[in-house]
Amino acid sequence: MSPDRKVLTVSELTTRLREVLEERFPAVWVEGEISNYRLYGSGHAYFTLKDADSQLHAALFRSRGRRIRFEPADGLHVLAFGSIEVYPQRGEYQLVVELLEPKGLGALQLAFEQLKARLQAEGLFDQARKRELPRFPRKIGLVTSTSGAAIQDMLRVIGRRFGELSIVISPCKVQGDGAAEDIAQALRDLDTLGDVDVIIVGRGGGSIEDLSAFNEELVARAIAGSKVPVVSAVGHEVDFTIADFVADLRAPTPSAAAELVVREKQAVVDTLVQLRARLERSAARPLRDLERRVDELTVRLRRGMRGEVSRAGHRMALAARALRASDPVARVTTGRHRLEGLEARLIASFTRHCDRARSGLRAAVARLDSLSPLAVLGRGYSLTRARTGEFVRSASQVKAGDDVQVLLQQGSLDARVTATREQDDRPQV
Repeated sequence: MSPDRKVLTVSELTTRLREVLEERFPAVWVEGEISNYRLYGSGHAYFTLKDADSQLHAALFRSRGRRIRFEPADGLHVLAFGSIEVYPQRGEYQLVVELLEPKGLGALQLAFEQLKARLQAEGLFDQARKRELPRFPRKIGLVTSTSGAAIQDMLRVIGRRFGELSIVISPCKVQGDGAAEDIAQALRDLDTLGDVDVIIVGRGGGSIEDLSAFNEELVARAIAGSKVPVVSAVGHEVDFTIADFVADLRAPTPSAAAELVVREKQAVVDTLVQLRARLERSAARPLRDLERRVDELTVRLRRGMRGEVSRAGHRMALAARALRASDPVARVTTGRHRLEGLEARLIASFTRHCDRARSGLRAAVARLDSLSPLAVLGRGYSLTRARTGEFVRSASQVKAGDDVQVLLQQGSLDARVTATREQDDRPQV
């Protein structure tokens, strides 16, 4: 073997490749199609990202997988963000995924479509399982936020029509972290109460992110499991959520939900009003004209009051939305996410530095071992030590009759010098 030839071990070459790859690609976006997706009991998922010409192994660990709103599956075209890491035991490299987004479709929308298809297949949307609202409810349950405009709208409608009705409010968060759990628990609390005739669950309008709590499976199953009919009143008329499909009845707005709940009772009242009108027509004309004028003024007054209340509610909703936009909790959440990303990068960098230090230490030990005089003994040579303890390197260091010690790879020999020779007189090997 030529002394100039540099030979690397497999581990040394793998370590060098690992350093190059992990330092060159600490963070990268990759586009591809998911295949061979496998989710294990540990919560970690492993899959392959591929395109027409190549494929790349990828790993999605449990801590990161919990943040993904949709369900990854074979055939999905996605954008993956992460870092390249090398697995020395198999001589492979893989993408450790931090973020995963569907290509061309938002994560929340994809999660909505996936859950909708699954619940529909279970029959939770079937019309046959829908229950009719009670005609004359005595107690109405409201599941919503106590600080939103929706609850004011519903209370106003019900109070205007039937102030004597009992209303039970089960307050909950309607957006943000923990909102889905809050909504589901509020529904269960009303079920536990036992004497509620119908439940309205809802909130005002917003983006798909704002309404995402009502697209959670936990809320859908709580609605389906309710002992009494449930009216879903989420967002505006154009907004549709999973809660709308599972509920016994969907209302376009919270105000409309309140009107639907008391509709039958209102019909009875309207009938009584009509009978009263007939009786009035049989009375004296001056009295009818006076009462008609009073009724007209009452209608105009109510219409004007409704308009003012509606405009005030709209202004309140705008103010609440502006307040939510400046919510310090959202800023803290963003900062926490950034801190977690920096923490992951710091741990990865520290691990790489430790690996490089270990590799350097092993190389230094190997070099020291190759320079050890004891290594010479392993190749069949011996070391001679004089009585003074010095190693004999020249025949001039001893003379005939001196005792010496010969060191071998295994053990030693005590010997006596019978003669010495100069360098030119050495026997030829």
